[in-house]
Amino acid sequence: MSAAGRWLLPLAVLLELIAICMSSTQLSAISGVLFIFCFLCVGHSLQTYARTLLLVSLAVVAWFSIRGELGTDRLIKASADAAFYAAFLASLGMMQCLVRRFEVLRRIHDVLLGGRAIWLYPKYALVSCSIASVLSFGMMSLLCGSLSETLRERGISGESRLQWLRSVLISTLRGFALVPLVAPTSVAVAILTRELPQLSWSMLLPYGLAASVVLVVVGWILEQHRFRQVSSERVVLEQWPSGSLQLLGLISIVFAVMAVIVALTDFKVSVAAMMAVPSVTVLYMTWRERSVGVVLKESMTQVSSMNNEMAIFAASAILGVSISSVIPADALSGLATSAGGMWVLAVVGMLSLPLLSAIGVIPITVLSVQAGLLPQLIAEGMDPLLISVALVIGFSLAMMLSPFGPAVMLLSRFGQVPRRVVAFRWNGVFVLIVVPLLLALLALEIIVLPAIL
Repeated sequence: MSAAGRWLLPLAVLLELIAICMSSTQLSAISGVLFIFCFLCVGHSLQTYARTLLLVSLAVVAWFSIRGELGTDRLIKASADAAFYAAFLASLGMMQCLVRRFEVLRRIHDVLLGGRAIWLYPKYALVSCSIASVLSFGMMSLLCGSLSETLRERGISGESRLQWLRSVLISTLRGFALVPLVAPTSVAVAILTRELPQLSWSMLLPYGLAASVVLVVVGWILEQHRFRQVSSERVVLEQWPSGSLQLLGLISIVFAVMAVIVALTDFKVSVAAMMAVPSVTVLYMTWRERSVGVVLKESMTQVSSMNNEMAIFAASAILGVSISSVIPADALSGLATSAGGMWVLAVVGMLSLPLLSAIGVIPITVLSVQAGLLPQLIAEGMDPLLISVALVIGFSLAMMLSPFGPAVMLLSRFGQVPRRVVAFRWNGVFVLIVVPLLLALLALEIIVLPAIL
């Protein structure tokens, strides 16, 4: 990336954080324009998918604007949303700066593979979810990259290597897919709570936990036998690696700062995460390095390294606002008048995410469009909570099934396994089992529970 890009992207992130603190939509829109300018300047270095999605989103905006179907207010919203989602990813990604400073993160697989083999799948899934709640996509780089190093150092190859990859990496991916269901730092939660101010993460959490239990139990049943072979080849640690307690304390401070921000302001948890993560990370790095220049350089490098993911998030936001703006206001009229109709809409919303992701439309793009339609449904009388639950479940499934999604692409690259093998062969049976169970759970939550309560 050019020197200008390395400076401008962090500047755009900082500008968006300031805009959020000031509640300034205009400043946020300016930040969005700066983001787009940066992405266009470094377009040659973006991956094909990110570059194509960005150009398509800008072409759609230009077409609708020329036809007079997008007013100034919607253009400002599109730019502001682009800035918010790009800055959201960049802010959480700052935690990646801590990885190289803690031995426990470099030896994470030796730590996780300890204990009885029967508990390894849920341990990996839940720990992956916990780490991803803070590191976001950095968790996939951490666990996949450290596994590759572990296998190479120990000379594990052939069928044994494939068992390691399938058992460890698939549980890691499924743990990452739990983040939209339970974590306040999920981009899915950020999108939905931004579009629906009456919605909060705490309202979604009980339903997300129920869906998470279904996903973990089914995966546990299917995968636990593979971990028996893997566990026989592990290295048992006599004690926890150095820095473990310090890392735990640092993460606890991040969540404590988030809690204070939420308690003292009107910010949602996702916004609090955007403030807390980079602040605590930069302060810790400054304390360790004793050099503001070193910290500034590393921070800019980290933000710039995420330009592909930020471009995808920003383009998806622009596309979502544009498409939802031109759909007639009465297009969904009358569909939310009964519990049965609500369940049908919830099912369509949930299933469209993994189905479209399977053919290359990543879930954030689909969710951005769906979220833009939610105010129409809410005006028709639909419960915002239950339809949002269906969408976060669909988003979770899509993260596992999208061969073009960042998580599957990272797993494929580190494991040297084709993306479609990861998305469809390794996850196919799992998804076929959990989808009927999740549809039954939605029916219980939308039809049965309201009748009882």
